[in-house]
Amino acid sequence: MGKTVRHKELENKLQECEAIKFGDFTLASGKKSKYYIDVKKAVTRPKILELMCEHIVDVINDLDIKADYIACVELGAVPIGVIVSVTTGLPLIIIRKAKKEHGIKSRIVGDPEKEKIALLVEDVTTTGGSVITAAKALRDEGLTVRKVISVVDRDEGAEYELEKEGLTLISLVKAKTLLEDYEVAEALRHSSAVRTNNK
Repeated sequence: MGKTVRHKELENKLQECEAIKFGDFTLASGKKSKYYIDVKKAVTRPKILELMCEHIVDVINDLDIKADYIACVELGAVPIGVIVSVTTGLPLIIIRKAKKEHGIKSRIVGDPEKEKIALLVEDVTTTGGSVITAAKALRDEGLTVRKVISVVDRDEGAEYELEKEGLTLISLVKAKTLLEDYEVAEALRHSSAVRTNNK
């Protein structure tokens, strides 16, 4: 079963940096959505990136997750993977979205050893497709992959699909909670503005 470790401070920071956007979006999974959570924008803010890292490291320690490598998929999860790697001292593996057609022609950036354990970190999970593909690429290199830590889970099937592949999803924030809190905060701000204008 997956697990969500709620981090209210991180939710607030994602709201403050306007990482939640509303409109008509096509997600990486191909699904259509009326909202988009732009964690890529959030990771450009050093303090928010540092907060994400602190929470991920806390999860690793609290759940006693064993790993020899931190792994991430380009592009959005790379800053997260880098700072978690630096903090934990675990080597980093980056999985390209597509195999290079030049040089060593590999999807894997890093120097993994067979039979070692990789912990995948991700920025956002929706259906889990990209994570499953990344886990397969790592397993093809002889690595063991069991756990995935995602900053935000949109709760649209990723947990179930990952479970079928022998992967446990742990998320810091659920999109539903993030959106509910955002709507409450917006309602309070609007209410405050109405009261001020009516004085």
